[in-house]
Amino acid sequence: MDSRRPDMNRLIAAARGAEAGALDRLLGAFRNYLKLLAQTSLRAALRSKADPSDIAQETMLRAAQHFEQFRGATEAELAGWLRQILARYMANLARHYQVVGARRVDRERSLENLLAASSAALGQLVAGSEGSPSRAAQRHEMSVILADALADLSEDYREVIVLHNLEELDWPEVAHRMNRTPSAARMLWARALKQLRPLLEERT
Repeated sequence: MDSRRPDMNRLIAAARGAEAGALDRLLGAFRNYLKLLAQTSLRAALRSKADPSDIAQETMLRAAQHFEQFRGATEAELAGWLRQILARYMANLARHYQVVGARRVDRERSLENLLAASSAALGQLVAGSEGSPSRAAQRHEMSVILADALADLSEDYREVIVLHNLEELDWPEVAHRMNRTPSAARMLWARALKQLRPLLEERT
């Protein structure tokens, strides 16, 4: 079990009770998760204009400003609420930069679905990497745990997992994006998963 990971349900209650510093700690625990979702959901037309770290930070800021609107009590409910805020912000970015797409409401719904799918893919990757999750992992949002573990990998290892497992690109496209041969990309991916497993075990 990861002793560094806070009791999220307790933190939610503390933040709702306005305990000093609780809200900052609570939202900070989702930084890697929000950054990764933003990275995997940015349209090509926005990638040169918006940074995933900035998007995650803005999402956390908006969540802090409107935390009284959150009605849930669990980590999973908070993750879902944060995804909604992230989707609205990214839809506004697309409108600001006049990215071609559906009207605003449809774009927000589409983004919410995409972010939810990305979050589910993260959780599936945890199960695929470490087998049956421990009881500790089952008490947490596994997608958030994985986002934190991925943040500890090297940039190449993190990128190959994101491209293949989350963006679901085939090996020729992964290889093209990473300027490698398909066989080299597959070998890199295998090494990345091998390094990811102990990082997940530390957190579960």
